[in-house]
Amino acid sequence: MTTLLMVDDVSKSFPGVKALDGVRLELRRGEVHVLLGENGAGKSTLMKILSGVYRPDSGTVFFKGAPITFRDATESLRAGIGIIYQELNLIPHLTVAQNIFIGKEPVRMGFTIDGAKMNRDASEILKRLNADVKPTALVKNLPVSKQQMVEVAKALSYDSDVLIMDEPTSALTASEIEELFKVIRSLRGQGVGIIYISHRLEEIREIADRVTIFRDGQYVSTDAYQDLTLDEIVKRMVGREMENKFPRKKHVPTERVILEVRGLRRRGEAEQASFTLRAGEILGVAGLMGAGRTELARMIFGADRKAGGEILVDGRPVSVSSPLDAIQAGIGYLSEDRKTFGLALNMRLSENITMAYLDEVSTRSGRILKRLEKEATQRFVKSLDIRTPSVSQVVKNLSGGNQQKVVIAKWLFRSARVLIFDEPTRGIDVGAKYAIYELMDGLAAKGAGIIMISSELPEILGMSDRIMVMSQGRIATVMDVAGATQEKILHYAAGLS
Repeated sequence: MTTLLMVDDVSKSFPGVKALDGVRLELRRGEVHVLLGENGAGKSTLMKILSGVYRPDSGTVFFKGAPITFRDATESLRAGIGIIYQELNLIPHLTVAQNIFIGKEPVRMGFTIDGAKMNRDASEILKRLNADVKPTALVKNLPVSKQQMVEVAKALSYDSDVLIMDEPTSALTASEIEELFKVIRSLRGQGVGIIYISHRLEEIREIADRVTIFRDGQYVSTDAYQDLTLDEIVKRMVGREMENKFPRKKHVPTERVILEVRGLRRRGEAEQASFTLRAGEILGVAGLMGAGRTELARMIFGADRKAGGEILVDGRPVSVSSPLDAIQAGIGYLSEDRKTFGLALNMRLSENITMAYLDEVSTRSGRILKRLEKEATQRFVKSLDIRTPSVSQVVKNLSGGNQQKVVIAKWLFRSARVLIFDEPTRGIDVGAKYAIYELMDGLAAKGAGIIMISSELPEILGMSDRIMVMSQGRIATVMDVAGATQEKILHYAAGLS
């Protein structure tokens, strides 16, 4: 097969960090080339070089046989390299066609946008993808899976020969993932070269032709997928054997109820939620997309208003009508979208960790004492093994796994006794997942109560003491993990009991 793209001995450094150290990658026409590595391995940095966001410090990128250096993302797109990021980059209040052709709208008479032609052209691209999406539909009214198709169509509108997909399935259901894979197979058949980045190692068997692995900014290997086992992939990614995906539990939950929820319900809904959480317990919450898991968590944390019910912490009723009330009651919430709701990305690591408890690092007059802030931050950087060149590093420059540790550190600094983890390992690699699991297990061992919402059933079964299954906004059942299976969980999640 013809080589479309060649990365040869590329390096890139940032202050205090060597993100890439002489890496290489070859992409052929009509192949799906999976790029794997832990968070911080350099995958995203290389993708930003290929898409024109960064320039390499050394080394060469060849595209269709010629060396190239893109000055910006527009140059990369126009050359034929499209990229779809994990966070969708669409304008909700515009139509599908307007999003696809934004910045390159067809015009008539030199100055008027030709809306009819734009809709026709969008329809042709969507037809190529077998996507059941109307060009005139508003993006905000589409489910995430359809929005993903719009992102693919937008990239293809530049006649892309290369398509980079960064964690495209992180917010999709199983059926939506299969639809995306059909599109990927179709594009492969049309000769498009696809670089596919994912932390879901089980899914790549469906589409992968070859696999390249990076570790700590360095190239490790490239092989045909059929020549590798999952164990070998994990070993190369993390640089060590991983016998168990989940840590051995260090604790037994007590009988003391640390959180009790009684008859909690949302406005306009009749369903009520009642359950208990014990000190030292990890309560896994399973359910299909739209089951109401995140909505329940946000009500407990005061981010969404409740229409009725009460919340008790350590047996005492607490009034929670805002996140501030929840924080003061000892409840912490790690959102499934850490970048939007968990972190201030443009602020320093030290500021993010201390922001939920500024009284602890401030004078009575409200002046923040930088010495105390730094000392507190360094304590958590060490205890949680947060990989950062300094406590002054801007959080957006950290890897996903380290960003998640920063959110956890924020609630530990606040001494939260009840922690709600919503999709705690979404978008982070297998090694970082294990580190997060160890943190959760260690917190439970010290008496914290943890609610863990997860769409990954092996994670639910591997980490939970009890499992609460939700279906269509209600709690379908609560079961002990000893008698739980994936089939049993899905039975309740589908509303069959």
